[in-house]
Amino acid sequence: MTKIKEVIVVEGKDDTKQIQKAVDADTYETNGSALNEHDLHRLKKLQASRGLIVFTDPDFNGERLRKMIAAAVPGVKHAFIRRDQGVPTEAHGSLGVEHASPATIKAALAHLYTQAPAEVVTFTRQDLQRAKMTGSAQARQRRERLGQLLGIGYGNGKQLVHRLNMFRITRDQFMTAVQQIEREEKHE
Repeated sequence: MTKIKEVIVVEGKDDTKQIQKAVDADTYETNGSALNEHDLHRLKKLQASRGLIVFTDPDFNGERLRKMIAAAVPGVKHAFIRRDQGVPTEAHGSLGVEHASPATIKAALAHLYTQAPAEVVTFTRQDLQRAKMTGSAQARQRRERLGQLLGIGYGNGKQLVHRLNMFRITRDQFMTAVQQIEREEKHE
């Protein structure tokens, strides 16, 4: 089983259980989206000593928590799963890492991103409009697929521009993904 050096930040104990089915790792549970100064102080210490991987649920609260940690603790790494990879199998339960398969978790941990200290503006909303990621009937589906292909998760137009720049996606990576989406749409 793969040993992860960094501490993985998750939202709860069920996330920890699922991650530990996939990899040998220590986790820090935030107990949902309630982060306080004491938690942030601990996370800063862990980042300095071992490094952190933020692996939150692909929903609003998970994204909110991810942003809070990234703002307070520079240099953390990010792992993402797609929304469809975190859907509960039973009739109850909410979207989350605890429902991801071990293979999905391993793949997400194999494709980590580190937020740049100062955002380099490579992409603008006009780039998304030209690529039909905004302002078209299929824009939402195209953004979702782009997030999957690049491993940066789903975002609306404004969030997607921010993520493309934050994770320093290159123009080549972006265009390759857009071309793949276009090929897939032709074959539908």
